[in-house]
Amino acid sequence: MIEAKPETIEKMRRFAETFAERSGTVVNPNKEAAEAVIKGLAAHVDELGKPLCPCNFYPDKYEEVKRRRWICACDEMQVFKYCHCLLFTTPEGLPITEYLPEWHEGRQIYGLVKDPNPDKGRALSKPEKIYEVLKEYVEERGLDIPDEEIWKFAYETAKKKK
Repeated sequence: MIEAKPETIEKMRRFAETFAERSGTVVNPNKEAAEAVIKGLAAHVDELGKPLCPCNFYPDKYEEVKRRRWICACDEMQVFKYCHCLLFTTPEGLPITEYLPEWHEGRQIYGLVKDPNPDKGRALSKPEKIYEVLKEYVEERGLDIPDEEIWKFAYETAKKKK
């Protein structure tokens, strides 16, 4: 990964602060963790033209940019308000897991972390989008979760949108 330009780092820092406010989260209070993610996003902006999540491995970053799934704020953040990078967190520095199914790794690692601001964020929390994101998650990990269960969860979670 290339080293980001200072102006791009500052742009991503402003983006993170603005998005955190809009989504009802905070930029991770662990400044080192937040800065590492912001610099990674900025490096991808300078390299790829888009803030591709720096916390994943991509066999082909350019193809991943075309898919748009991991461009910050990623689908998981926009659907579930879950940031696996820990850039957008609760004031305690935890990722929100309330809208994840129990079998999602975020929920298994962190347990249930309630959303302190359920009236903000989750712009893409429609049943169809929730299903799409979870179906892809299940397939990528080879999980045996029936479609009916994914759809049921998608409808129940979409109803939690205030």
